[in-house]
Amino acid sequence: MNSIETINLSIGYRDLNVVDSLNIKIPKGKITVIIGPNGCGKSTLLKAIGRILRPRSGRVFLDGKDINTMDTAKIAKKMSILPQSPLAPIGLTVGELVSYGRFPHKNKIGKMAEEDKDAIEWALAETKLLDLETSPVDTLSGGQRQRAWIAMAIAQQTDTILLDEPTTYLDMSYQLEVLELLKKLNEERGYTIVMVLHDLNLAARHADFMVAVRNGRIISSGTPWDLMRPEILRETFCIEAGIVTDPNTDRPTCLSYNLIK
Repeated sequence: MNSIETINLSIGYRDLNVVDSLNIKIPKGKITVIIGPNGCGKSTLLKAIGRILRPRSGRVFLDGKDINTMDTAKIAKKMSILPQSPLAPIGLTVGELVSYGRFPHKNKIGKMAEEDKDAIEWALAETKLLDLETSPVDTLSGGQRQRAWIAMAIAQQTDTILLDEPTTYLDMSYQLEVLELLKKLNEERGYTIVMVLHDLNLAARHADFMVAVRNGRIISSGTPWDLMRPEILRETFCIEAGIVTDPNTDRPTCLSYNLIK
């Protein structure tokens, strides 16, 4: 079953078409990673899927329903989105940030119910931030800050989470920390996770399904073993790549690469 499907999706800004007639099926309950060079339309596609950006034509379906016919509040209970490099107001605490994830579930008078408090506490515990609940977000380390934003997204308790480059500006250990947290949530809670990543090896290590995009069109989609092949990476990134199997993860890994001359 597919969680998200696009049909003949075209997206653009002013006179520029970034994505043209794109068809994609994203499996439910899996981790999907979108890869591709800068400016190829990855983030634009994610925004259209999350209904942040309205497509010029085509349709996006979430669990079989056209998102442009769905009520915004209903979508917010089914799908959360974490944009690239989000910023929190200075002085906002971790607990306050995470509480924003409960906004779609609040009653008409905006009062927080016990289930909201339970969801916030659960999200803080899952992201190992309970001890930092009263700390300002702007005082956290890069990895802690990203976990706080993820805590906000999972406090929303949606079945589908979209993330745009969640490991940007993080060092190697923090990158693994964030991605392993997302994998844990996928395995234990069955969340459908769709994210844009630049690091091919991190993508192949954590993804169940991958989509390679270039110039607004899909080059290939499938398992990491389907996409981490020299001919696919050549067409996607214009590189000659050497692919091996990582003995620690048994996943395909790009050992080295060169520009095509």
